[in-house]
Order: sequence, then C-alpha cells, then structure tokens
Amino acid sequence: MNRNTISRFAFILLTLLCCALFSGCREDGQTSEAKNQAVSGRNDLFSSGQSGSKGNDSDKGSGKDSRQKNLPLRDNTPKVLEPSADGTVTYGSDLVSIDASNTGEGYVMVKYTGNNPKVKLQIQTPDGNKYTYLLSQEKIFETFPLPSGDGTYTLTVYENVVDDKYSVACSQDIDVTIRDEFLPFLYPNQYVSFTAGSKTVALGEEVSEGASTDLDVVSNIYHYVTEHIAYDTDKATSVTYGYLPDIDETITTGKGICFDYASVMSSMLRSQQIPTKLEVGYAGEAYHAWISVYLEDTGWVDNLIEFDGENWSLMDPTFAAGGSNKALKEFIGDGSNYVVKYSY
Repeated sequence: MNRNTISRFAFILLTLLCCALFSGCREDGQTSEAKNQAVSGRNDLFSSGQSGSKGNDSDKGSGKDSRQKNLPLRDNTPKVLEPSADGTVTYGSDLVSIDASNTGEGYVMVKYTGNNPKVKLQIQTPDGNKYTYLLSQEKIFETFPLPSGDGTYTLTVYENVVDDKYSVACSQDIDVTIRDEFLPFLYPNQYVSFTAGSKTVALGEEVSEGASTDLDVVSNIYHYVTEHIAYDTDKATSVTYGYLPDIDETITTGKGICFDYASVMSSMLRSQQIPTKLEVGYAGEAYHAWISVYLEDTGWVDNLIEFDGENWSLMDPTFAAGGSNKALKEFIGDGSNYVVKYSY
C-alpha cells in the first residue's frame, strides 16, 4: 500500500469556545533549559492495521495483520510525559501564577488563587489564533498546550465582573522555542487529562498488546472505543459550557459524550507515544472536533476515511458507536468540508 492510500481517522465531539481581550504581568524568573526527555515509540507504517477488537474483550489488541506479516511486536509499555511547574520561569500577579519553565516541552502551566467563580485563560498563538479555557477553582496548576510551534504566545487571564463582562487580571507575552514539534501532542493537558496511574492508560496498554506498528495500535484503540463505550444521549442534552471529560469515569461507566470519546482515545494514543491532536473546527456549517494522529513515514493522518487494503470506509468513532452513519457520510463527503480551527 503506498503512502497515498494510508488509513485516515476522525472523531466528532461538541465543545464551546470563547474569546476576550488582553493586557500586562510581571516576570519573576529566568529561562530554563528544555528537559531532555526522549520521545520514542513512533514506528514505521507496514500494514493497513485492521486488527482491532470486534466486541469481545478477549480480542483486545490482537494485532492479527502484523503477526501474519511476521513483523516484530511493538513495545506497548506506556510512556507518560508528566508536566511540572518547576518555578524557574514565572510570571503573574497577586491572583495568577504562570509557570513557563517548560515551554520548550510544548506546554505552559497556570494557576488562579483568587475567589472569582468565573475565570478564563486566553492563549493567543504566534499565528494569531485565540484559545480560551476556564480555569479551575481548586487553586492548582493546570497544563495548557502550545500548539502552534515556535514564536510569541500571549497569555491573558480574565475575571468575571458581571453577566458576560470580564476584566483583565494578568497578561504576559512569552517567547517559545519547542525542542520537538510533537511534544504538545504527547503531553497531557486540560482537555486530554491522564497520568501514569490512569485506568485508561493501563487499558491502552492492554488494547495495544500484540501490535507491531503504530497503525495497529490506532486501529485497535479505535475499535475498542467504538465497541465498548455507548453514546450518552441524556448527558449530551444536559452538559454545560466548561465541561471537562473524566476519562476513567468514561471507561468505568462505558458511556459518554463526544468529548469523552475524544479524550479517552487521545489519552490512550499519547500514552503509547503516538502524537495525537484533538482538533476542533467546522464540518460545513457544523462545529465539530476530531482526532489526527502522526505516523512515521506518513505524517499527520487527519482526514475522515480509512483504507483497509481493499475498501474505503468512514472512521468516526462517535457515529460508529451510535449506529447508522449514512447521514454523516452524505454530509461530509470525502472530508473536504472540514476546516481546522483549534488543535489541543
């Protein structure tokens, strides 16, 4: 199979984002050297990877195609990169702490210590895009990706004043040089939140057992998620802005909304050292999100169909789990309607 017929993967969720204005904070630290953590485990692409489970737990991670080709097994030991607020480069105000010690690793950490119940973080990227998040009220550092590569990022924290009006609590420009372009899509962050002790990470290891290539792993995880997690319609109709997925709860209950599907699959893949973007944008006029993965010798696989060696088919875990996807196929066509706006 040549590189023009490589499998493509996608995955839809609903999420809301918002934008605001920005202004200045003080610097309290000095630039630190980037950590020298290894980023490994991204293997060559050998097969179409149709080796996922078929609704039976005993089939998880079967890797059938790879074994038939007598390829060596891939090391499926989880490798979780852990963000840290080292305190070597810090900015902030009385209420906001920005730790930029590890921007070379592709992330920044922010903590709000005030009592305002509605606080937003906006990150403006070097290409001018604006990402907006809600900050936790637990007064802990949270991790946010730097998805647009090298350049100047502007971080601005806003406190709610009344209704939908906000005031600037802190704003800071940070010059960033990322040592490996894949790191922002390997580390956990607020939207893709996992640790070495996460049940989902252990399950990702189990599902990946017997795989020989990264593509086998993607296929196995895709099939597991679509066949073991049911779409929670009640939750979908009641979820509010600011919702963050709990991946282990989703695995335990076996149900979730689109955001949960995306976070579970992204967490599994990242812990298997497969760079994964949770991408948000538009499919026609509809606001959606999907997942792109990076495969060596192939690059970013970011469209909406897969090739199994014989036929093309839609790879949308949310719709695959929910039943018929005929209407979706008619809507998205060959995937050309999709336009990326944000990558997490």
